[in-house]
Amino acid sequence: TPDKPAIVMAGSGTTVTYGELEERSNRFAHLLRETGLRAGDHVALIVENHTRYYELCFGAHRAGLVYTAISTRLTVGEARYIVEDCGAKAIVATLATAAVACAAVEGVEALRARWMIDGAASGWDGYEAAIAAQPAERIPDEVAGCDMLYSSGTTGRPKGVFVPPDAGAIDAPVALTETMRNRYRVGEDTVYLSPAPLYHAAPLRFNFNVLRLGGTCVVMEHFDAEAFLRLVAAHRITHTQVVPTMFVRMLKLPPAVRARHDVSSLRCAIHAAAPCPIPVKRQIIEWWGPIVWEYYAGTEGNGMTLCDSHEWLAHEGTVGRAVVGELHVCDDDGRELPTGEAGTIYFANGRPFEYHRDPDKTAGSRLPNGWTTLGDVGYVDADGFLYLTDRKAHM
Repeated sequence: TPDKPAIVMAGSGTTVTYGELEERSNRFAHLLRETGLRAGDHVALIVENHTRYYELCFGAHRAGLVYTAISTRLTVGEARYIVEDCGAKAIVATLATAAVACAAVEGVEALRARWMIDGAASGWDGYEAAIAAQPAERIPDEVAGCDMLYSSGTTGRPKGVFVPPDAGAIDAPVALTETMRNRYRVGEDTVYLSPAPLYHAAPLRFNFNVLRLGGTCVVMEHFDAEAFLRLVAAHRITHTQVVPTMFVRMLKLPPAVRARHDVSSLRCAIHAAAPCPIPVKRQIIEWWGPIVWEYYAGTEGNGMTLCDSHEWLAHEGTVGRAVVGELHVCDDDGRELPTGEAGTIYFANGRPFEYHRDPDKTAGSRLPNGWTTLGDVGYVDADGFLYLTDRKAHM
């Protein structure tokens, strides 16, 4: 379906079709190869929510590269730390992020290429001209790449979280693909509204997998509560993912404003990333219907819990049961605790991960038997539902 919209930018209305996404990501993969980058090399992105965001991700993915999406809200020093720490050999920025990007890479000798979208600052090459010179066909040595995103750094310097690709084939499904297909019913009829910055793990990966499954992504440049509702009605949005703060802002809108926008097209509203107050979630379910899903997971991808509205209403406050990995709750000595007793949350048999260039932090995240933790504290009830109560590490 080359003419089908893959990405629609909510503010500008600019649309990228599947044909354009295919062609541009192929050209970027060729550009990476021409620059000398090979599978396993790293590329950094300092790009706001932009029409070209996913051609960069899919191009890097096709070339087997590890791509690090960097927050556009960081200081020069913070961005420079990540560029150097991830070992980026190339970087892509935009004219909008140029001030931080240019200062952050000054004197970084490992970089072989610096490309800028929407115009080129001194010392950078124009991205559009660079890919225009490349073939639109697929590179002959495609192999799956992956992202390597950085933790929020609430307990120190951010750390790159490296999760090796599941398989070599670029179209091999991953656990999230299957969860979205089988649980959330994402498919070719999906119209997904993405209101958050794409450099965060959840928006980056959920949009990526909506595109893998043939849906259309409507990407907000910035979140606004009423604009969100207006977009749901205008685009007949079927799926979305938000954080609890967005629920709160929408609930604070005057009732007349809320009633003005038709949200009946919504089939699945997903939330995560922070605790959602019980009264807030109750009100959203009353307003939108029992279409609200909650999950608990991390950038590390070592496990995931999930619950739908009906399960949550029967177990208020839960973040669900394990759908990736197996849940265990342990004391400080690594001994498993009985049902209902709070301790450190571990996942067994989840995806392996490591903290980039930090063996001590990697070792501290797992028990000798291989169970891994994100550092959260909680308990599991008799039905296997997880409840979060605390963080082990605080600022």
